[in-house]
Amino acid sequence: MEFFRIKKDIPFMRHALVLNAISLITFLAAVFFLWQNGLHLSIEFTGGTVMEVSYPQTAPLDSIRTKVEKLGYTDTQIQNFGSSRDIMIRLPLQKDTNGKLISSADQSAAVMQALEPASSGAKLQRVEFVGPQVGEELALDGLKALIFVIIGIVVYLSFRFEWKFALAGIIANLHDIVIILGFFAFFQWEFSLSVLAAVLAVLGYSVNESVVIFDRIRENFRKYRKMDTREIIDNAITSTISRTVITHGSTEMMVLAMLIFGGPTLFYFALALTIGILFGIYSSVFVAAALAMWLGVTREDLAKSDKKPDDNTRNDDPNFGARV
Repeated sequence: MEFFRIKKDIPFMRHALVLNAISLITFLAAVFFLWQNGLHLSIEFTGGTVMEVSYPQTAPLDSIRTKVEKLGYTDTQIQNFGSSRDIMIRLPLQKDTNGKLISSADQSAAVMQALEPASSGAKLQRVEFVGPQVGEELALDGLKALIFVIIGIVVYLSFRFEWKFALAGIIANLHDIVIILGFFAFFQWEFSLSVLAAVLAVLGYSVNESVVIFDRIRENFRKYRKMDTREIIDNAITSTISRTVITHGSTEMMVLAMLIFGGPTLFYFALALTIGILFGIYSSVFVAAALAMWLGVTREDLAKSDKKPDDNTRNDDPNFGARV
């Protein structure tokens, strides 16, 4: 399936040096903001109080947020839980005037008093305290998950492709992760477990696009003897553009729906996916493919020794540049 056919290859690699320089600057900026600002970790990682409150009717989320913010909480998470009448409130750790942590019982009591249960019918169902140690364990487990996914991708690319392609794909994927984290560090958006899940999803999504382009490059090396490496890569990228538009466009429509209509619960999850999808396309074309070219990938690296490539050129193939 394809939306369009491009008969003439687009010279992507002609601008590879400039675009890679932009990528490097963006990457270094992301690293700087991560080092300078750090991530704004959510309660799952830092610890705090989790409350479940039920209402006899639909819970007024905006009114609840306003009342809780008046208590001095600026990093709360208030969302529906199970039904429109049940809500979950996550409160960060807070210290009193003496520098001591306020207990979860005192926090929940203050919140319930602000919610005016006598008039609103709010009823406290459950209170849990997430200590700093538990949050630290969750952060460590999340980091382990990220490392294991990266190792898995490294192993997969190493077996699937020649080492130059594998190295280019690994760098491109790490490029996407660091830039997503850099956005969250720069704007101080809340980094929660759902955002971590989005980062892991972007890793798999981005490597898939790189693999498709690498496969086409390998196929072209075996098919077109009279084309140089730059022309081979340009043709591979051009011939997969229609597929990229279909797959990434349909995925992004779903993600945008979550971003716009998903509410506060899904907002940062969808935002991380949006950034990852956009930069995943960019990195697959202008980072992974270009790095493979800079590393000096050649026909001898990929072509099978027992099978000579067909003596096909641009004029021999009527569908040249139009395959997806």
